[in-house]
Amino acid sequence: MNESIPVTRTVDHGIAKLMPDVDRKRAWLLTVDGAPQSYVDLDEPTHLEFEYARRLGHVLDTVAEPGSPLDVLHLGGGALTLPRYVAATRPGSRQDVVEADRALLELVGEQLPLTDGAGIALHAADARAWLADAPAGSADVIVADVFGGSRVPAHLTSVAYAAEADRVLRAGGVYLANLADATPFTFLRSQLATFATVFQELALIAEPAVLRGRRFGNAVLVAAHHPVDIGALTRLTAADAFPARVEHGLALRHFTGAARPVGDADAVASPEPPDGAFGIG
Repeated sequence: MNESIPVTRTVDHGIAKLMPDVDRKRAWLLTVDGAPQSYVDLDEPTHLEFEYARRLGHVLDTVAEPGSPLDVLHLGGGALTLPRYVAATRPGSRQDVVEADRALLELVGEQLPLTDGAGIALHAADARAWLADAPAGSADVIVADVFGGSRVPAHLTSVAYAAEADRVLRAGGVYLANLADATPFTFLRSQLATFATVFQELALIAEPAVLRGRRFGNAVLVAAHHPVDIGALTRLTAADAFPARVEHGLALRHFTGAARPVGDADAVASPEPPDGAFGIG
């Protein structure tokens, strides 16, 4: 791929653009309909530019012994930032990436190819439908980073969806999701209530300004049946350029409040972000 020329292409769900980073030789920003989706450095796959991606990476770093391979199911593909990260940090991992936009997968595969032997299989399919057909106990980790434009699709927010994810995870597995919301956190609180009906342990990672309701932003949901390493996550997220807070236990239950779990019949997509919330400047 030419290292200085942006690429624009119509994909199944919008207009995708790949734009080179002038400061990093083979680094690219992927946007769809103007919304940033992924950032990937082909020469340094462990570089996670987006803060929410760094937080997902921190969880991936702490769910098992460093360097040990994992079976990871990624719901949502983008530019394959996190699959590349896992392949680099946990060699021998087996990863499946499920992306509803086949043309986007083809664009990324063509312009930002995976390295040989990466152990990453790409599938053009709906995330919920793929989960329904996936074998029980087949994944150590599920990473859900699915956005239709800038919104999490409604059918990936219900108790039935959470139960399907739980079925696919092995004992000791961990579910991660990139979510986005702002005060009064109706969506985020409903997701916490929803996943609390299925998983015994929850944690939420977000910037203090987001949790205080000062701005719209991302929050990483962590769900498991065993305690996650809150101490390690707290240290890692606090050391980031934009430090985050890890909420869990009683504080997280207070944050959830009286929110009710979401069923398929009443599920809604996450809120539309305000103009400029995820702007690229």
